[in-house]
Amino acid sequence: MSIEIKMPALSPTMEEGTLAKWLVKEGDTVKAGDLMAEIETDKATMEFEAVDEGIVEKIVVVEGTDGVKVGEVIMLLSGEGEVAAPKKAAPPAEPKKAGGAAAAPAPAKADAPEAAPAPAPQVDGDRVKASPLARRIAAAKGVDLAGVAGSGPNGRIVKADVEGAKPGAAPVAAALASAAVAPAAPAQVPDIPHEATKLSNMRKTIARRLTESKQQVPHIYLTVDVRLDKLLGLRGELNASLEPRGVKLSVNDLMIKALAVALMQVPKCNVMFTPDQLVSFQRADISVAVSTPEGLITPVVTEADTASLSSISTRMKDLAARARDRKLKPEEFSGGTASLSNMGMYGIKQFEAVINPPQGMIMAVGAGEKRPYVIDDALGIATVMTATGSFDHRAIDGADGAALMEAFKALLENPLGMLA
Repeated sequence: MSIEIKMPALSPTMEEGTLAKWLVKEGDTVKAGDLMAEIETDKATMEFEAVDEGIVEKIVVVEGTDGVKVGEVIMLLSGEGEVAAPKKAAPPAEPKKAGGAAAAPAPAKADAPEAAPAPAPQVDGDRVKASPLARRIAAAKGVDLAGVAGSGPNGRIVKADVEGAKPGAAPVAAALASAAVAPAAPAQVPDIPHEATKLSNMRKTIARRLTESKQQVPHIYLTVDVRLDKLLGLRGELNASLEPRGVKLSVNDLMIKALAVALMQVPKCNVMFTPDQLVSFQRADISVAVSTPEGLITPVVTEADTASLSSISTRMKDLAARARDRKLKPEEFSGGTASLSNMGMYGIKQFEAVINPPQGMIMAVGAGEKRPYVIDDALGIATVMTATGSFDHRAIDGADGAALMEAFKALLENPLGMLA
């Protein structure tokens, strides 16, 4: 009996991926742990290992196929001790092209009709199977999920299914679900010499998540100016002492530490919002925005509130390098209790960052620059940086956000406090 090998979920946010490359071919014998394919997710390109032993009977989804849903059959494997069966007289049709990508059909069954009706909602006990986002949209629209047909893996209800549903409506037909997920008509490109580049899975995910964040999360912005002279002086002293160990602290490393310590001092900001609860974290894991050729990714510096500056620096350099090479593991870019985005290296003075849901806040820091500044009641010159916190107002009140900004500023202006 054939074993169905399905598209795995290689990251917590993965709903579909690109089957970039097969590392095996039909007729090959594989055992548990063998590498079978390279799969491009929304964040990285990862290798997919076999968990069963057998012979590759059929490769269902050809390499290079985009938009392969999690749970979709991508290969058939003959079970251990079996020989791949000869091809049937009426093999399945070749994968159809959809939007330039091959859409792999499920293996044909003798008694299966050519076109099946839309699946009924999948129920696990008394619980309808639906994604968290689909549940939030359904609750907002007053849609009964029990009457919605799911188009996701194993009949799971996804965002597109409830977007096309009406309050109290009958089950959504497959055609309506398909219409809900159909992409908008492409914009008219002017008749000007140009080059068009296909969107990567990462860029699509960035676009989707940022759109959802601005549509669903009520942002509040709070800004402070921070004097950096003491911080820069301490950084110079620390780097001199760390030079024999090959460690060189960046200003960003100190920002990570300051934000983490500030979150522990103002725990009401170290939170995430869910539809039915407010989660308060007992440590500060900081997601740090890293720019890559394909888009932004946020590797996480865990336990940054208690980690040494040398540890933060060493880990951050490693995470950033592997992020740019798309070599991060899912657990290295998932989670995080708050985010930091630093555009000072580009000379940006001030900006407002978009919250990375389900986190409750993100700190945006600009460039440190010489500015007129009042020092001891006299006008002088100081190195000053502008920082803006973006807060989810459902989870964090303005006064608590202000307390975090005050703590962040105090730690940077008196940096020995974050080392105590």
